[in-house]
Amino acid sequence: MRLPVYVIVVVVVSSIASLSCNLVSVSGSSLPAHTITAAQSGNADVTGTDSAALQKAADMLHPGDTLVIGPGTYHMDNSLLIPSGVTVRGAAGKTILLKSRGVESKLAEDGDYGESYLAVAEPEKFRPGMGVEVLDDTLNSGWDVSISKVDAINGKILHLNPMTVRDYDSEQKHGRIRNTFPILCAMNAENVTFEDMIVDGNKAENAYLDGCRGGAIYMYNVRNVTVNRCVARNYNGDGISFQISENVHVMNSESYGQSGYGVHPGTGSANSVVENCRMHHNGDIGLFLCWRVRHGRFSNNVNTIARNGVSGVYFRRETLMNAGHRNIFRKNKVLDNGSAKAGYGFYVQPPTGDIVIEDNQIADTRTTNRTQRYAVYKVKGAGSVRVENNTMEGNIAGTYFEGSAQ
Repeated sequence: MRLPVYVIVVVVVSSIASLSCNLVSVSGSSLPAHTITAAQSGNADVTGTDSAALQKAADMLHPGDTLVIGPGTYHMDNSLLIPSGVTVRGAAGKTILLKSRGVESKLAEDGDYGESYLAVAEPEKFRPGMGVEVLDDTLNSGWDVSISKVDAINGKILHLNPMTVRDYDSEQKHGRIRNTFPILCAMNAENVTFEDMIVDGNKAENAYLDGCRGGAIYMYNVRNVTVNRCVARNYNGDGISFQISENVHVMNSESYGQSGYGVHPGTGSANSVVENCRMHHNGDIGLFLCWRVRHGRFSNNVNTIARNGVSGVYFRRETLMNAGHRNIFRKNKVLDNGSAKAGYGFYVQPPTGDIVIEDNQIADTRTTNRTQRYAVYKVKGAGSVRVENNTMEGNIAGTYFEGSAQ
């Protein structure tokens, strides 16, 4: 007997809720462009004073839309995650995203790879919607930490989404969870613009999170993103960080007061432009070029990179294939960097090469207590570094030097 054949088609539409910087790319839309407004009071599409209100507004966006955030200080318990194809605009000098006070608890049990439920010693410190970081004494930096969001709390169990990405040891390595996260974010997105936003990391009340997974303004796996007329300040980590990204333009912006780096193009980011920016008073480095960062342009832009703790511009040691080759620095001011221990305008480690440094002012301008030892320090083994037509005055030990790593 021949049975009839039925074909069943099931269409599932899932709503992607706000995660702590985890995004599925937004596809194109034929909807007309709209302006969505968020404000602390008054006539707006969304009113509120915290990250939940802002994320609600962001979730209303479609490609081509603009999110306008009104003046005021918004308390951020989680990341503000922005989708593809939109502009986010604040009120110049008046829209502030302020990181909430940090909390932390030990894990009550190990947190293994792929965990969505973690037992913690002090669950009362957390609440649903809060962004979190999971780590231990060994897995405490780079890509080894997990950034997630608390979806729910049941007794001592925190329900997390997304799941953890490593095995965290609660007994021998003091596994712990804390509400640390990047603040203003785009991930797996393209064609995004941030304008006129102030993002404050409140570093005095928060733990350190480096630029691989964190930053006051943070981008991961993005294309064609512009940060314009924004301020990143006081983040316990990096100010503006973008990883595995292409055509990120940071323009007319300021990054200061971070404990780490001012601006951090990282992990294979290509064709970066940093233009007319000020990076100053950061704990480590003003502009840090990480591995495989190539074809960047830091030219004709009058960047000011000043009074950072170690170096104004720093190329780290990498393999030949991963080093930060082929970058141009032109018409910048690299001033007064360093501390009592070390100080450089540019520090280039091997095998980085094909670097052009021309028409810049690389100087220590102070009359006393100078700390910038060399304008350009090239570690032996680095490739071609072309230094031309720069003004290099006041550096304690010299203008250009090739020597051993310091």
